[in-house]
Amino acid sequence: MIRNLVTSSSTALLLSLSGETLAQEPVQSGPPNAPGQTPAFEGQTRAPAIEDRIALTPTTIAQGLAHPWGLAFVDNGMALVTERPGRLRTVDLESGTLSAPIEGLPEIDARGQGGLLDVALDPDFAGNRRIYFSYAEPRGDGENGTAVARGVLSQDDSRLTNVEVIFRQTPAWDSTKHFGSTLTWDAEGRLYVTLGERSLPEPRQLAQDLNAHLGKVVRINADGSIPEDNPFADGNAGLAEIWSYGHRNVQGAALEPTSGRLWTIEHGPKGGDELNRPEAGNNYGWPVITYGEDYSGAPIGDGLTAKEGMEQPVYYWDPVIAPGDMAFYEGERFPGWQGDLIIASLSPGGLVRLTLDGERVSGEQRLLPSLGRVRDVTEGPDGALWVLTDASNGALIRIVPEDE
Repeated sequence: MIRNLVTSSSTALLLSLSGETLAQEPVQSGPPNAPGQTPAFEGQTRAPAIEDRIALTPTTIAQGLAHPWGLAFVDNGMALVTERPGRLRTVDLESGTLSAPIEGLPEIDARGQGGLLDVALDPDFAGNRRIYFSYAEPRGDGENGTAVARGVLSQDDSRLTNVEVIFRQTPAWDSTKHFGSTLTWDAEGRLYVTLGERSLPEPRQLAQDLNAHLGKVVRINADGSIPEDNPFADGNAGLAEIWSYGHRNVQGAALEPTSGRLWTIEHGPKGGDELNRPEAGNNYGWPVITYGEDYSGAPIGDGLTAKEGMEQPVYYWDPVIAPGDMAFYEGERFPGWQGDLIIASLSPGGLVRLTLDGERVSGEQRLLPSLGRVRDVTEGPDGALWVLTDASNGALIRIVPEDE
């Protein structure tokens, strides 16, 4: 069992805001990756550190998972977990027992960052036992692209039947990087799919092209058809599936509990990880504007951080947190956390908690860095936080307050 106590700084001057104790100084995260960048507004980066001294108890429920990516709770006793090499398993949440790989998955390209990615239950899973999953689909000649498929889980949880692909990212590309991808349902049963721009200098430009799915958030109906109120639904100005564009590599998304609006989090380059609220038809700038720089230290494009007609992130990180997925916390186990964003961090690792004041970040806290690379975080049916660690011997871990 791993334990971590989050303590306050002995030198920070503290203030109170909305019941939280905040330091006037930000989280101590080191020097920026892209020095010299100036935020567009106060509080867009390095928010005051939350200093609430909470102690957390992580308990490993299951281990031996190969780079697990996505988690979906079937009920209080069982969850589905994806492994990036191309396996889907069930996990008994009481015993931690992993099932054999579920049969019936399509061919998956598991090279590099590709593989089997997210998994989500159909909103009517109890009636139809249908699940949805995203993955890197081979397209021939080394090319691939993110695809979304659905299938029916057998009553004994051992196989998928009636598997069909309902979305394919186009164009395909010869790349093993930046596939996205997370699946998020809204209250009307429409599915948001987040997509990467394939990383390489040539395809990254297509994040600005409305006739390509690269670097986009798309929104589809449960059968893959197009919602009538999508911003380009008629297909005249852009691909009908597109919801928002100008993204880099979006691997996290969640719906705000009160408004039902979508929030996303995406990897920047060297610096410039972004938290956004993507709105219909809006352009979020990549690769024209960014708060990061290339891995070589050179600027991205003209080195701009703002441009007319392009949206600013709600918040950005420099140095990066390398975000995985995220969740709004709604439970009762962590008093005072309702409405906060909990984010998985791959580097430096652990979790990042954000408090919000409307559409602005008011505080930031780093939790459980000893967990290492965290790919997914979600609130379980029990109100605990559940995370997947991204490793060759990855784990499913349950987190509760230490005093329970």
